[in-house]
Amino acid sequence: MSEENKYTFENPEYRNTYRHTVSHILAQAVKRLYPEVKLAIGPAIKNGFYYDFDAPFSFTQEHLDALEAEMKKICKEKLPLQRFELPRTEAIKLMEEREEPYKVELIHDLPEDAVISFYKQGDFTDLCAGPHLDSTGRVKGNAIKLTSATGAYWRGDSSKKMLQRIYGTAFPKKDELDAYLAAQAEARKRDHNKLGRELEYFTTVDVIGQGLPVLLPKGARVVQLLQRWVEDEEQKRGYLLTKTPLMAKSDLYKISGHWDHYLDGMFVLGDPQDDSKECFALRPMTCPFQYQVFLNRARSYRDLPMRLGETSTLFRNEDSGEMHGLIRVRQFTISEGHLILRPDQLEEEFKGCLELAKYCLDTVGMLEDCTFRFSQWDPNNKEKYIGTPEQWDEAQGIMGKILDDLGVDYTIGIDEAAFYGPKLDIQYKNVFGKEDTIVTIQVDQLLAEQFGMEYTDQEGKKVRPYIIHRTSLGCYERTLAYLIEKYAGALPTWMAPEQVRVMPMTDRNADYAYEIKAQLEKNGFRVEMDARNEKIGKKIRDAQLEKVPYMLVIGDKEQEAGEVAVRDRRDGKTTVMPLDEFIEKLAYEVKEKLR
Repeated sequence: MSEENKYTFENPEYRNTYRHTVSHILAQAVKRLYPEVKLAIGPAIKNGFYYDFDAPFSFTQEHLDALEAEMKKICKEKLPLQRFELPRTEAIKLMEEREEPYKVELIHDLPEDAVISFYKQGDFTDLCAGPHLDSTGRVKGNAIKLTSATGAYWRGDSSKKMLQRIYGTAFPKKDELDAYLAAQAEARKRDHNKLGRELEYFTTVDVIGQGLPVLLPKGARVVQLLQRWVEDEEQKRGYLLTKTPLMAKSDLYKISGHWDHYLDGMFVLGDPQDDSKECFALRPMTCPFQYQVFLNRARSYRDLPMRLGETSTLFRNEDSGEMHGLIRVRQFTISEGHLILRPDQLEEEFKGCLELAKYCLDTVGMLEDCTFRFSQWDPNNKEKYIGTPEQWDEAQGIMGKILDDLGVDYTIGIDEAAFYGPKLDIQYKNVFGKEDTIVTIQVDQLLAEQFGMEYTDQEGKKVRPYIIHRTSLGCYERTLAYLIEKYAGALPTWMAPEQVRVMPMTDRNADYAYEIKAQLEKNGFRVEMDARNEKIGKKIRDAQLEKVPYMLVIGDKEQEAGEVAVRDRRDGKTTVMPLDEFIEKLAYEVKEKLR
């Protein structure tokens, strides 16, 4: 970091310090206007800050507006922020005198040797470790925006009191704030959880349950198209298709280690503590099932690599607070696969997995927005993992060399590995900037031993294989969510659930319109007819709002000439052409998967 950028938002430390200071300005404004409100905590976060309050009323937009105005005043007052420390007893006394019970609790929970520090700005004092700017005058008052007020349990514990959390953001310049707010407004328009429902890709139903979305015909069609395409691509690359059960006895998960390391994330059928009865669980992964294909008979080095692929339905018992549309759900479908291979094949096969994932992500238009994370174990958290430190060092060393040899630009995530091995996580951000994993490629040298997997090498010796766990396009539901957001619902023609809508202008054009529809369907295209007794302008507007790539307007002229008037969703232009010409154009666009 250059010296000139040290005190700019280019520096994450300065950015967090700036926004943490603004959170204290918010707290001061709250105490000025509503002194009865109690303070909790107020950290900087990725896109701004928040502060939790215990208030005898609900914060409304009017409250937020008043607080923003007061925060501007505090910035103009240029109050110095002064840090001081107190012994534990005096710190508790100070917060008790100020009737701040949450601060008292925080002090009590600090380690005995902790330094207890406060920051004072004018008549406001807050318990805080810092750091902060030296003055409220460093903050640009007209570049602060309080964005929302929501509920939040104290310390994230649902058994504790529900507080009110005020979110906000702040920038050094007003035009930067305006740009951010404009981007957020666009994000809200693209949010799949809103747009996907409006366009009827999916819905959720209370009596079915949270995190269990229903894919409507449009969403189901897109997922089917993606699944078929991925399966075909995998087949071209030598993958063998499997289909394995959706559940298994606890015995299988005990062998793999999931019973000990992932039980809380599983849906269990039966009593896991009762060994006298069979206990089943819905599968949260496919690997121990696919291993049975390898174990079906004895294997030699000539059988390897064995590439197994499956469109897998998985179940994970996610926390209710984590559910979000199609991005985080409790039942999902994934392009899961496992490669069983010799050690000498590891780098080449890993490269093949990465190339396939990048090809799939690039084809759907997502690769350009992806980042890569090398997820490793934490040697200080050994309970979370199986295997020895030596085995982990070996696996991570091998994988690190492969990534470096392939020129992958990655960050390192400590304590982000699977419990059985390191992995490459391909990360993607939704429209609001929240990052999730879309594809993983994992190197595993431990589970083969758990399952007794071995092959006969060239010298006739029994050898443990390596395993690569991987996905091609990840979770299809999550991918659909990201595609809706990326394209604002206007999916490329090749994956659009409805590619063409035929629109007769009058009833006398209907028979010709149906002939066109039949001809298009015969050529494999997805076509709908709008034969409503409506003006053509309304039909076009409706199709445009529903993001249909092509609209064919059929009037008397088109019928007499045996042509179609093609309206392109992208530019709104209409071109009259013979039907055969349109079919050729559409076929090329679909075949080449143009975007």
